[in-house]
Amino acid sequence: MRSSLSWLRRRAAALVAILCCVLTWQLAQLPATSAEERQALAERYAFATHPVSPPDRPGDRQVRPVAPVYEHIEGWVSSVGASTALLATDGGTVSRDICLVDPRTDTVTIRPAPTTGQRFPAFELHPEGLPYESYVAPMGCLPADYNEDGWQDVVVYYWGRSPVVFLREPDTPQAADGFTARELVSPPQIWNTNAASIADFDGDGHVDLFFGNYFPDGARVLDPTADQASLVMTDSLSNAYNAGTHRIFRFADATASGPPDIRFVEDHDAFDGTEETGWTLAAGTQDISGDGLADLYIGNDFAPDQLLVNESVPGDIRFREVHGERHALTPKSKVVGQDSFKGMGVAFGDVNADGATDLVVSNITDDYALHESNFAFVRTGGDEELERGIAPFDDHAEDLGLSRTGWTWDVKIADFANSGSPDVLFATGFLRGDTNRWAQMQEAAMSNDLIMAHPGLWPRFADGADLSGHDPNKFFTRGPDGRYVEIGDLAGVGTDAVSRAFAVGDVDTDGRLDFVAANQWTQSTFYRNESAAGDFLGLRLRQPARGGDCEGTESGRTRPAIGARATVSPEGRTALTQQVYPANGHNGVNAPDLHFGLGEAAGPLPVTVTWRTACGQTRSDTLELTPGWHELLLNADGKVQEVR
Repeated sequence: MRSSLSWLRRRAAALVAILCCVLTWQLAQLPATSAEERQALAERYAFATHPVSPPDRPGDRQVRPVAPVYEHIEGWVSSVGASTALLATDGGTVSRDICLVDPRTDTVTIRPAPTTGQRFPAFELHPEGLPYESYVAPMGCLPADYNEDGWQDVVVYYWGRSPVVFLREPDTPQAADGFTARELVSPPQIWNTNAASIADFDGDGHVDLFFGNYFPDGARVLDPTADQASLVMTDSLSNAYNAGTHRIFRFADATASGPPDIRFVEDHDAFDGTEETGWTLAAGTQDISGDGLADLYIGNDFAPDQLLVNESVPGDIRFREVHGERHALTPKSKVVGQDSFKGMGVAFGDVNADGATDLVVSNITDDYALHESNFAFVRTGGDEELERGIAPFDDHAEDLGLSRTGWTWDVKIADFANSGSPDVLFATGFLRGDTNRWAQMQEAAMSNDLIMAHPGLWPRFADGADLSGHDPNKFFTRGPDGRYVEIGDLAGVGTDAVSRAFAVGDVDTDGRLDFVAANQWTQSTFYRNESAAGDFLGLRLRQPARGGDCEGTESGRTRPAIGARATVSPEGRTALTQQVYPANGHNGVNAPDLHFGLGEAAGPLPVTVTWRTACGQTRSDTLELTPGWHELLLNADGKVQEVR
């Protein structure tokens, strides 16, 4: 007995250490979902795939020409550019056309969405008559009715030049010559833009533009002859601000009759007091403060993201940065505005079913590679905290099952089964090749920040390098316990093509949300939703199109009511609220509609709509609507009129 006690005493420390390790391992295990449970959750989903770009061909390029200083990292530099958006080029209200940026050919193409009929031949948007150097490449398309004539225009943004506004010529065929190219900035400048969003930032009733840039302004990144001091890489992996400038443009005036025209004015002081030269990859707009003005979330690569509260007045755009609060068990990098992750996509939605709008941000979480974490910033407080400079959001990504998705870009929150609970869709993958370069990437991640700005000191990431190049796209649905479960492979959307962006909308008006996946260096895909879906309420919120004159004569045409908010109150359930901000994320633009999944709904539902008129006044009205699609005209007198 004594010998046994002596043995235990001698080994007590080791036994306690082993016990602590076992307990720690147990506590660190993630909740597991059985194959049967996953299959049961996936049964209601079904998607049919259709190509929306030419098939891959042997010899298709996988990298772009780059400046000499970037040649050994040409794969990294060439990793972006695929983009997509849904729009209506026919002057109607149903977004059933696709704008796609294909990096294989550096083209911007508009075509009918599959299953909507061959209504017009696909055509390309190219800025005829404007300067367009060989080192320019399109990065995204941003549809909206900018001159307020009732026809959707398209802003295209690029690496190598400032954006171009393609104004739709009214009552002309859907073709390239049905658009007129106008400079946003004259003379054009050299930008390298990777994020853009639209909102009425100053509250004057007109749509303004935000652009987030990546490489420094003036840098000819894709010019094989360039030799410039501005051709650099990030000067830190966690706090880098040596990149392009945030830019915001305020609506000035427009011409709707005769040749269409538009003029925006840059507001140079909008970001005073904030960092405005981050390596920006994502942007999202949403009125989180409840004052009717669009606040702005900026996703920065290699630096903290930024949540900017809007304090603008008509004619003067201003933002104030707010930060989250760190709690006792909260890692610093999981606090709003203090993260050091990659900020590659952003989406707004109610992910925990409490009636408040939350915020999901995509980052990098690859096993045996780089484990950051996605963010699911859940709303925890009210507007009074925002006034004190505190962002009332706490990260619950791990609790909700949304923290780990791979190397992730765009993210979209939408109810694809009309269940009443949103799904979350992540675009994934970085460099697809045959040589795994993660060891070199990890070595670079441990390097001193002093060397990171010098491209020549980076590891080789050229054509053929692979970094998370086979990550499948992720599709999460909410389980009975409130935790999200990944079912992309079972739902038929978990392709391992390297994807960058999604555009979501009901293109065939059957009440089920479809989506486009824009893929990098390979064919892109349209997913038609054929799920066994529940009831839904769809709203196409429109405003009179008065050609930029808030008191002008009504033309009979309408435009999307960007920034409008609708709250649906199903009996006995939490109210559902959404806002019309289609351009959130990384280069993916949804249809400018609101879509509420209802599960099983009985009878009319009370709906409250709030909007800002073309003269900048806030209006609100409540009506009852039956499930299905509704087109609503939001009038300046505060009355909502159902059109169809």
